[in-house]
Amino acid sequence: MTGRRSHSRVRLKYRAHVEMGQSPPSAEYAQSPNEGLPFLQGTADFGPLTPVPQVYCASPTKVAAKGDVLFSVRAPVGELNVADQELGIGRGLCAIRAGALWLPRFGWWALHEARHQLNYVSTGSTYEAVATEDVANLLVEHAALDEQRTIADYLDRETARLDALVAAKERVLGLLAEKRRALITRAVTRGLDPRIPLRDSGVPWLGEIPALWEMWRLGHLALVGNGSTPNRDNPDYWAEGTIPWLNSSVVNQEEVTASDQFVTATALRECHLPLVRPGSVLVGITGQGKTRGQAVVLSFEATINQHIAFITPLAGRLNSWFLRWALFAAYDFLRSISDDAGGTKGALTCEAVAALRVPLPSIDEQRAIVAYISLETSKLNSLCAANERTIALLKERRAALIAAAVTGRLAECE
Repeated sequence: MTGRRSHSRVRLKYRAHVEMGQSPPSAEYAQSPNEGLPFLQGTADFGPLTPVPQVYCASPTKVAAKGDVLFSVRAPVGELNVADQELGIGRGLCAIRAGALWLPRFGWWALHEARHQLNYVSTGSTYEAVATEDVANLLVEHAALDEQRTIADYLDRETARLDALVAAKERVLGLLAEKRRALITRAVTRGLDPRIPLRDSGVPWLGEIPALWEMWRLGHLALVGNGSTPNRDNPDYWAEGTIPWLNSSVVNQEEVTASDQFVTATALRECHLPLVRPGSVLVGITGQGKTRGQAVVLSFEATINQHIAFITPLAGRLNSWFLRWALFAAYDFLRSISDDAGGTKGALTCEAVAALRVPLPSIDEQRAIVAYISLETSKLNSLCAANERTIALLKERRAALIAAAVTGRLAECE
């Protein structure tokens, strides 16, 4: 393709049929492929290109045909997949079926460019939901069929190349994360001298530790407790509050350095709200995501909710950052003991946290281990940041390439 030839923009409804999804009664859902069509409610089962359905429906109300583009109409609006088989679709999706004047492969790429009209990528935000008319009235690119085919062939080839580069960089990120975890775990469980004699710790998640290290229950080395959430309807607890109050989302940070919520002195007096000292370690004790078992160091005085445990180490006995990294190494173990006997809602207790046995080298050795981890992880973090910047640039290049190709701005597609 050379130059801009027969490109124009038309409403999607004039080039494709838009089938809005509809959710059947809950009794129609099933888990077995023998009980109906694969069913998608939204983007939860979307893959890189085609979905991997986990649910089936005996009598879906709306059906996408093989080859239809699946378009998300609820947050995140504008996510795309291709139906590789007949699928039932719920109200979170619509199916877009190309007409005779619009090649399906070209339509797939044209929708990548057109979805920005729904505020998908260009501003970094999305609408909560869009209606059938919003999708049907999208302005989409159109060209002669031979030109559509040329553009689709070009984008298939070039985006595959860029996607392979992104995948390679993402594998590097995974390897760096594994190396970081191994480095931290080895440092807090074996120390820094590989020649030192070892002994069995008696704790499965720890294995062998240096022979001179002690083992202590955390409750003997620190004060452990949790907080609460004052009644949101009581302004005496929240209005013009000045005392930082933290929820469990903070444990996903590297270090807690600020709060965006504050309670009053009245809340501190009347509710179960401890004032947690700087240098304490906070641990998520509830939740089904990665939060439960995550630990972080608190750098300022604050109070907390009931979904976090605080651990305030005894001065001169336990270094806060050494404890933070020891809990990092114990993360899988903390998750396992909080699985609530196979229930669906896992939770740790302050008693379980206090009972956790942790290794205890001398305070000077703890500080040396913390300094080593800081130095080595900063190197790995720099490598991760460089890879993440490259991935972002490759994704920007991909989006720009798609937009330029489908709108005919590329000088050549060959």
